[in-house]
Amino acid sequence: MTVRVAFTSDNHFDVNRVDPQAMMTAQAEYLLQQHVQWYLIAGDLFNDFQRSQQFVVDLQAKLSYQTQVLWIAGNHDMVHGVSFDELEKGHFNGYLHNQFVDIPNTDWRIIGNNGWYDYQFASQLDKPAADFEQWKRGFWIDRAIEQPMTDQERADLALQQTAVQLQAAQAANKHVIFMTHFVPRTDYIHYSTTHPFWNMANALLGTPRMGDLLNQYQVDHVLFGHTHLHPAPLKIENTTYYDQAVGYGLKRINEWQEPTFMAEWRRDTFLLDLEEKTKKLSKKG
Repeated sequence: MTVRVAFTSDNHFDVNRVDPQAMMTAQAEYLLQQHVQWYLIAGDLFNDFQRSQQFVVDLQAKLSYQTQVLWIAGNHDMVHGVSFDELEKGHFNGYLHNQFVDIPNTDWRIIGNNGWYDYQFASQLDKPAADFEQWKRGFWIDRAIEQPMTDQERADLALQQTAVQLQAAQAANKHVIFMTHFVPRTDYIHYSTTHPFWNMANALLGTPRMGDLLNQYQVDHVLFGHTHLHPAPLKIENTTYYDQAVGYGLKRINEWQEPTFMAEWRRDTFLLDLEEKTKKLSKKG
């Protein structure tokens, strides 16, 4: 049995100033044409959780039974319209944070966790946590996110939740697709000798401890976002990583390789064909 899964992240409909209803219709048409059965969104649809959640609900209605839509929240989704408790404990249609879905009639499980960061990607700067906290309050959009704990504690929570989910999947003899927003490996972190701003920003991109955990459990496929660098899928030992971010197509910041949003989205959307107890990849876009 073959199941087709599509990966995307960081559509940023509002930042990109595109018509989300028109993009939704075009995306639904493409997903149906490509016979996608599961569509995974690794966060950052809007700068408002309620708008992101409604987009998922409306897209699911367009796709009907053929394609199931699942998503987790990125930092932009967390800025407005949601509390910390809702992010952690809320049950919204298609929202997969700290939850899982088994693909029927297969040995595949999809696990979601929003993730977080602990400053370790900027450890070479040899700065105390207080410096990164102050920089975040001054320069980063995450300063608007409600949070009753430190960033390190929030990263610990995400890791603890993920470990429990992976242990359960292992006990159930499941192959795993893991979806998160924040960066799980140092391989995706770029250090600059000319732009120290971005070296500070690295602190807020994720945690290498997540990659270590995923490697420990030999997770098959990992979808994430947050960085808009358009790397090719990267296989490390038994795990393949996918950063399928669309990113920004603005005059001031243009990260696209195509002239329009939909052309860029199609280019960046990865189609993964799953087979029972095997891993078969295909890229179409």
